[in-house]
Amino acid sequence: MDATAFLHHLCGLPDYLQQVVHIERILPQGAIFDKLDTPLHPSIQASLESLGISALYSHQAKAINAILAGRNVIIATPSASGKTLCYHLATLEALLHDKDSRALYIFPTKALAQDQLRSVNQIARPLSLRAKGEAIPSEAMATFDGDTPQSERANIRKQARIVLTNPDMLHLGILPNHQSWSRLFRNLKYVVIDETHIYRGVFGSHVANVLRRLRRLCASYSSSPQFICCSATIANPEEHAQNIVGLPFESIIEDGSPHGEKYFVFWNPPFLDEAKTSRRSSNSEAAFLFGQLVQKGIRGLVFARTRKLTELIYIYTQGQLSPSLAGRISPYRAGYLPEDRRRIEHQFFDGDLLGLVATTALELGINIGDLDATVLTGYPGSIASAWQQAGRSGRSNYSSLSFLIAQENPLDQYLMRNPDFFFSKNFDNAIINPSNPYILKPHLLCAAWEKPLEDKDKVFFGLDTGTMLTDLEQDGRLRKRHERWHPAPSISYPAQDINIRATSGQNYAVIDGREGCLLETVEASVAFFQIHPGSIYLHQGESYLIKELDLARKIAWAELRSVDYYTQTMEITDIRVTSLSKEKDCHKVKVYFGDVDVTTTVIGFKKKRQFTEEVIGEELLDLPPQNFPTKALWFDLPQKAIDRIADAGLDFHGGLHACEHAAIGILPLFALCDRNDIGGVSTAFHPDTGKAQIFIYDAYPGGIGIAEKGFEMIIELWQATLKALEACPCNDGCPSCVQSPKCGNNNQPLDKEAAIVLLEELVV
Repeated sequence: MDATAFLHHLCGLPDYLQQVVHIERILPQGAIFDKLDTPLHPSIQASLESLGISALYSHQAKAINAILAGRNVIIATPSASGKTLCYHLATLEALLHDKDSRALYIFPTKALAQDQLRSVNQIARPLSLRAKGEAIPSEAMATFDGDTPQSERANIRKQARIVLTNPDMLHLGILPNHQSWSRLFRNLKYVVIDETHIYRGVFGSHVANVLRRLRRLCASYSSSPQFICCSATIANPEEHAQNIVGLPFESIIEDGSPHGEKYFVFWNPPFLDEAKTSRRSSNSEAAFLFGQLVQKGIRGLVFARTRKLTELIYIYTQGQLSPSLAGRISPYRAGYLPEDRRRIEHQFFDGDLLGLVATTALELGINIGDLDATVLTGYPGSIASAWQQAGRSGRSNYSSLSFLIAQENPLDQYLMRNPDFFFSKNFDNAIINPSNPYILKPHLLCAAWEKPLEDKDKVFFGLDTGTMLTDLEQDGRLRKRHERWHPAPSISYPAQDINIRATSGQNYAVIDGREGCLLETVEASVAFFQIHPGSIYLHQGESYLIKELDLARKIAWAELRSVDYYTQTMEITDIRVTSLSKEKDCHKVKVYFGDVDVTTTVIGFKKKRQFTEEVIGEELLDLPPQNFPTKALWFDLPQKAIDRIADAGLDFHGGLHACEHAAIGILPLFALCDRNDIGGVSTAFHPDTGKAQIFIYDAYPGGIGIAEKGFEMIIELWQATLKALEACPCNDGCPSCVQSPKCGNNNQPLDKEAAIVLLEELVV
């Protein structure tokens, strides 16, 4: 494929309205090879040669050298750089030299575990896998997750030497039943944590505690496994691995793999109005680009944010194509039966299909062959994820294309106007907070269930463990006997009460009102935002209208509906300062970080067209307020800015409000998080401080570290927010700069010009 010819073709089409705002040409790189300090087992070398692998890339050799030297390693190199081979080779080397050794592979999804089982089998199949005369059977490698048949589980526990699982099963099924896994725990040589950058925020904080429980049990079985982590390129790989596992790590970040030339295109949908306050939908732009790729015979993959949009972009693209071409594209997402996904994969491998539309889950390393082009429908929330998705194309030495289509929000628009930020230093910081008491306490209870806790277990769970054990004892959940903490008699299998992808153990049940069956559960802290009356809830790609929310019984009654809109809540928030942890002076302005109490009330919701984002209605709700303690940053406002705003006759409150919205929208540039992970409050007079204040807080009980990262990088945050506002072409503020879809005050008042004055004085 000639990428430049295709771009020239696009620019000559009637629908082209100057959407291309930046083209980054990424030069090809040849392979950089290196040698191992100690040669691998001859059988492994022969197997690699049979697969056409005659040498290792420099980062692979460096990683394997470090692993074989006994160090914990995180490999943080781009997509398709061959990270998987590092842990496969180390594991197989151990299996050949020690007939008892075991390895545990942890993946964030079942699909990725299945894909990597095929991968390790491909390498192991040609091996004469023999250790001390004993052959290692193929069943020595197995996945163990919720899909594993009950009839196979006992055999896997006894015989499997490489167990591939996910954090949920490790937490819920393996650790609480460690006696049945004694052979694994006694002989565990390696623990592999793939896609480590996925483990951030609440999920990552839970996983960190699951891994501490794992390490504690291994110690009780006299084993001390090494950890091998693989990650997308992030700003803090070594720090993140250490936070996840609780041990020192060595990071491998220099990529020695080859790649072809890539053109990375930033594509901004055109304006729909002369006031430049509304842009064409990114979804329709994705369908347009996908249609053009298919018509030119270019193999491509489109990433969409939701299952519903996956189907819609597919349908809209089909409408642009001739019948013969329409049959050569397909949607691909979770919710399909495994046999359907495998069929689509094979059709794509074999060339029967030219393109797929998929959810972002497909960015996680599942092998779907070489691609010529990728289309990202909206910035996926982090530079790491964007490169993971874009890296699915260009895996060969040919030129490839990637398109990033901007959505109408401050983050996407900032990148469209500041592409150098994206292509220069990686600012993505993966953040977790394993010591958050709302997360750690339930895991201490699980740990006590697995094996009574002792004072020495502080080495795994931290210095605050003693205080939390006392709290659990006072709550009647633990009992102390002979200097050891045991679960109270009323406690039964505590792991089943913890959703490791949420902070609260309480859940709402979503029930199909017609069938009377349970669809799924929703964590209590987000229930009012996702399953309020009138909301559209997606379950396995199907739309359900929530007819009623029973607060007493925690049940949401749902009805299957075919609709062309989705819902978005509006809320109002009050915040109170409970303690100050630290403060600093930035350009003669005080910035603070500490503990706060947040009270949020969901007051209504908007209905928005699924494809165009058009608001087609608003409805009020009557729901009780929710209160939770968390962490926040807040800062004073320069007196000079206040005076300038007054002299110019601008709206000071509107300036605060606009500055708060814009800063919240930009903060995910510096911390790996979603916009919904953070919240904010602005006020011209706060009762706890006695002055005007802007707050940004973690939107989860106990905090997960995002506001603290914002505190550390506050100057960079102010600078980026100012650039976003100054560059936006609207006159009075729009969704691309200061308007927030979640604002309970309906984005009133907002004064973009006053916000610019505030930020100018903050950064001088």
